[in-house]
Amino acid sequence: MDHELTLEQLSVVIRKVMDHMEQRRLETLSIYWQGGEVMTMPPAWFAQARDVVQEAAERRHKPVLNYIQSNMMAYNLQWNGVISRMFGNNIGTSMDFPNLHRKLKGGGPSEYEKIWEQKILEAREAGIEVGIISIPNNETLDMGADRFYAHFVEELGITSFQINTPFPGGLPTTVKQGYPLDISHLSKFMVDLANIWMDRGRPNGVRVGPFDKLLDYFLYGNKDLLCIWRDNCVNEFVCIDPRGHVAQCDCWVTSYPEFRFGNIFDCDNLSDLLGNSQARRRFQARPGLLVQREDCLDCGYLTLCHGGCPVRAYTVTGDLYRKDPYCDLYKTLFSDMEEAAVNLGSSRPDSCANQRMGDAASSIPSG
Repeated sequence: MDHELTLEQLSVVIRKVMDHMEQRRLETLSIYWQGGEVMTMPPAWFAQARDVVQEAAERRHKPVLNYIQSNMMAYNLQWNGVISRMFGNNIGTSMDFPNLHRKLKGGGPSEYEKIWEQKILEAREAGIEVGIISIPNNETLDMGADRFYAHFVEELGITSFQINTPFPGGLPTTVKQGYPLDISHLSKFMVDLANIWMDRGRPNGVRVGPFDKLLDYFLYGNKDLLCIWRDNCVNEFVCIDPRGHVAQCDCWVTSYPEFRFGNIFDCDNLSDLLGNSQARRRFQARPGLLVQREDCLDCGYLTLCHGGCPVRAYTVTGDLYRKDPYCDLYKTLFSDMEEAAVNLGSSRPDSCANQRMGDAASSIPSG
C-alpha cells in the first residue's frame, strides 16, 4: 500500500466533514470504504475507525452509514465481527465474467477467480450478504446474457449484482483500447439480461442493477438511481483519498490529479476548500453547458439521465462537457424498463397501483 490513513488523520477528516455538514445543513453521512483495496488494513483498524466515526457522529447528532467494497482476497473469519457491526453484515465486491485480467502473483485469472469464489462462499456461510459489481468485456458480450446470469445467480448463488459500463480512465493500456464497448452489441446484451432477470430473477427476489432501480422508478417514481444518472454528482458526492486529496469521486482522485479540488489536511475548512475550487466549479457548470453542446434537450429521458457520467465523457472525448458515450445504451435501457413497468402495471388488479405506474411512466415520455 502506498499510503495508509492513520486513525489520527481519520479523526481530522471526519471532524472537517462534520463541520461541512453543519454549515450546509446536511443530515446524513454515507461513507464508502474502498480502494485500492481496503482489506490491506487489518480488521482491528476498522474496529477503531468505527469508534472514531461513531463518537464524532454522536457528538454532532448526525447519522452515519458505512459501506465497504473489497476484492475479498484478504477476507477471513476475523473480518466477520467488523462487517457485522460496522457494515450491517453486507459487503460489496467485484468480478468480471469471464475474468480476463484479475490475477495473483504466480497465477492466472482462473486461479484468482477460484480463490475469490471460495471467499464469497465463506462470507455467505457466515451470514454476510455479498453484492457484486461486474464490468462486461467483449467476451462477455459474445458469451451472451443467459450464460452470464446463470453463472452469478444459478451457479454462485448471488442474489444481488450490478452491471457497470467500462471506460478507459487514467493512463492508456492495452486492455482499455477496446473501450467504450460497441453500443449495439452491449445494448443487446443488457436488454437480454434485463429480460432474463424479469423472468427468472425478480420473482425470486434477485436484484440486478441498474434494472431493478429503473423498474422502481418507472413503477413508483423512486429515483434511487446510479450516480451516473444524478442531476449533478458534484452536489452529492466527494472523495477523499488516504493522502487527503479531495476530488469528485475515486475515478477522478486516482486518474486525473489536475481535477482534484485540494487537500483536506492543508485546509481549515472543507466548505471553503470546495467553494474555492476551480476544478469543482467546472463540474458545477456541466449541466448548463452540456445541454448547449449536445442534443440532450431533444431527449425525453433528460430528467432521468442528465447527460450521464462526467468521467466517462471525459475519458472518451477529453471534454467534461460532452454527454456520456453510452448515451444510446441508456436510452435503450430506459425504454425497455419503461415498457416493462407499463406491462407490470397493466397486469395488476388494483387501479391505484395502475395509476401510480401511469403517473411515473408518463412523466418521462419515450425518446
